[in-house]
Amino acid sequence: MAKGGFRGFPGMGGMGNMGNIMAQAQKMQRDLEIAQNEVNLLRIDGTAGGDMVKITLGGDHKIYGLEIKKDVIDPEDPEMLTDLITAAYNAALEELEKQKAEKMDKVTGGVKMPF
Repeated sequence: MAKGGFRGFPGMGGMGNMGNIMAQAQKMQRDLEIAQNEVNLLRIDGTAGGDMVKITLGGDHKIYGLEIKKDVIDPEDPEMLTDLITAAYNAALEELEKQKAEKMDKVTGGVKMPF
């Protein structure tokens, strides 16, 4: 190897920046873990049918609450209740994904990460 190490390769001299890059990567990883933990603690409500059905969805995608008003329970039309529950869940999931993206974007500066 030539005297001076990587001197012949622009941008590689000194290698002191490698320590900074590693420190930044480790900080970003810690920040991402913190953000993911915050997301897991989120509780998002989704409603449907004029608040006749309400689902509370956690950041871990588990359902933490389900409220169904008596007026919407029709034994002759169970499909309607199924549709309302599905719509409430989807509304909560959409809001959860939006809030998750906002938290992650704060950490990554908007760079999309593979997670």
